[in-house]
Amino acid sequence: MKKFLIAAFILFSFTHLIAQNNFEQDLFKTDAGDLKITFIGHGTLMFEFNETTIHIDPVGRYADYSALQKADLILITHHHGDHLDAKAIGQIVKKGTKIFCNELSLQKATGAEVLKNGNKAKYKVIDIETIPAYNLVHKRDNGQPFHPKGEGNGYVLTIGNKKIYIAGDTEKIPEMKELKNIDVAFLPMNLPYTMTPPMVADAVNMFHPKVLYPYHYGDTNINELISLMKDIKDCEIRIRKMN
Repeated sequence: MKKFLIAAFILFSFTHLIAQNNFEQDLFKTDAGDLKITFIGHGTLMFEFNETTIHIDPVGRYADYSALQKADLILITHHHGDHLDAKAIGQIVKKGTKIFCNELSLQKATGAEVLKNGNKAKYKVIDIETIPAYNLVHKRDNGQPFHPKGEGNGYVLTIGNKKIYIAGDTEKIPEMKELKNIDVAFLPMNLPYTMTPPMVADAVNMFHPKVLYPYHYGDTNINELISLMKDIKDCEIRIRKMN
């Protein structure tokens, strides 16, 4: 039995390693330890910091979550199926997993705690601030925004001396002017649901993140954004497989 358990653990560890190696990763140094970001796809990310694993908008169509490590913290931006997958969440929860989400996500995210726009929370040494995420311009045929104001969340995480903004599904909104000292920003860029490349460039000029990752970009022309960003000297744009 002992040999079987050892073999099972080795197989799980090997499968986990293969799963990790399938995704691009970046490392950021903070004054409290290294932050590793794994780019899973679309709006789905994973952060690792000081033995804490944070899953953001876990969705099974972008990864085999049975092969990824369990979550200490899960953040859900909103209830749409490309951001919230109950099965994927079920594969990564463990005893003590903390889940924060918007109110409409409670229908699928069992055991989660709601954070509304403007709320703040803390997980261990990580500060979490909830930022509005909504459309001003792009709307459905019935005139309703694809993402109405007050429904969805963006998140600002303070990890050590780094501030990371995960915008969720949003356009360029006035609240972005209030963002300060953002080191890393994830901004969505796909039509008709979120931002155009010019909107993303304008958003960057509103709050000046040090590093920009366009994400959730579908078939949008990344080169258009790169061209628009060429004269913005205080922000580095990094392209990862996040369509």
